[in-house]
Amino acid sequence: MSGIEVKGLSKSYGSTQALRQVSVNFEKDKIYGLLGRNGAGKTTLLNIITNRLFADSGEVLLDGKPIKENDDALSNIYMMSEKSLFPEKMRVKDVFKWTSKFYPSFDMDYALKLASKFELDLKKKRDSLSTGYGSILKLITAMSVNVQYVFFDEPILGLDANYRDLFYRLLIEKYSEKPFTAVVSTHLIDEVSSIIEHVIMIDKGVVIKDEPLESILSQGYTITGPANAVDLFTADKDVMSYDMLGGLKTAYVSGKAPVDIPENIEVTKMDLQKMFIKMTNEKGVSK
Repeated sequence: MSGIEVKGLSKSYGSTQALRQVSVNFEKDKIYGLLGRNGAGKTTLLNIITNRLFADSGEVLLDGKPIKENDDALSNIYMMSEKSLFPEKMRVKDVFKWTSKFYPSFDMDYALKLASKFELDLKKKRDSLSTGYGSILKLITAMSVNVQYVFFDEPILGLDANYRDLFYRLLIEKYSEKPFTAVVSTHLIDEVSSIIEHVIMIDKGVVIKDEPLESILSQGYTITGPANAVDLFTADKDVMSYDMLGGLKTAYVSGKAPVDIPENIEVTKMDLQKMFIKMTNEKGVSK
């Protein structure tokens, strides 16, 4: 198949198994959410895909050919990681220039445009940037490398709400103009649910969900209304959790939404984060 195929990856650090027989596919021209708690194995998976780390077993293929030690394949992939690969004393603009030498597709004009939008000082050295601006530098670099596969590992670390929203809008804008494969690895699930098409959930090194977003959301629903009405309606349902706001109660329910709904309650789509919490807390899921 075309795209990136991950087949049976396992990786251990001493007695800790970071990945256990992970098999997933990343197709061309899709936006994926790689979701998991801190330490779930997300970064290890991305490091193996981008050849920064070797697996104990398994393989990664791009368009049917092994990625390992394959420069042609790796030139089509870029990873924005939490750990910066740039020298600490390098200035922001020099980071862009350095990247353009390794990735001829790097769009300097676009990088400068994004730097202006994010108010990033081009003259600052990398080690003088705050955590948020360090993330901004890395995500601008990743957004400006025009390759087919871009992996964003915790891209919004340290960003305030306005800049997080700006990143999401720019990512969708770029994808709309020229589709590519974007994989956003994060534990901030609520925020990415509006931009991703496909969800891969990983917990304790095991893939527990690999489905289109709409398919996952169809596996549950929310019920909102007066507390007594919600309690009565959900008495025989598989309820994940409840929220209360004033006199209104919201129940997050597993399963298909029933057809007959009382007039005093409202049914809406499932919340992805609630679904994630349920799945990662279920006994036996990660064994």
